[in-house]
Amino acid sequence: MIVDFISEQSLLAQTFGLISFALGLSTFYQKDDRRLKIVMLILNLNHLVHYLLMGSVVSALSALLSTLRTATAIYISSAWVALGFITVSMSLGFSLADSIWDLWPIMGTVIGTYSVFMLQGIAMRLAFLAGATCWLINNILIGSIGGTLLEVSVISINVVTIMRLLKDKKQLVATNQ
Repeated sequence: MIVDFISEQSLLAQTFGLISFALGLSTFYQKDDRRLKIVMLILNLNHLVHYLLMGSVVSALSALLSTLRTATAIYISSAWVALGFITVSMSLGFSLADSIWDLWPIMGTVIGTYSVFMLQGIAMRLAFLAGATCWLINNILIGSIGGTLLEVSVISINVVTIMRLLKDKKQLVATNQ
């Protein structure tokens, strides 16, 4: 009976991870910063449930803070608000961390927070690459299949989107000359 529950819970957790994977593909394909943040908000909510089901408290906390941060960043771009979220992320993350491995989602959240509040366009997406690397390591460590697929894809899609943005920028410059 307990083995059945564990496997059902694991299946449910991995299903939410795969939903995050699909949402993440859509998120980082967006060229429009506002649309990116809206889809990212939905992704973070789903990730919160995924990490809770996976039993990773620090990852779930980071996903919750990422949800609140992204919702706020849709309407506000402020260094002070970013600093507040970064401080809360680090304080709560460090207080809940059981091992040094729990620092990966904290670093990913801090990088993501700085990115959504302080950066735009290509710079924001480059910072997202660094944050995705932190989350990739975290997801490998906790055994999240969907989360691992998500971050590998996020890295790839971000690179493609950066190339698209650079191409658009180059065409704009050429048109204005």
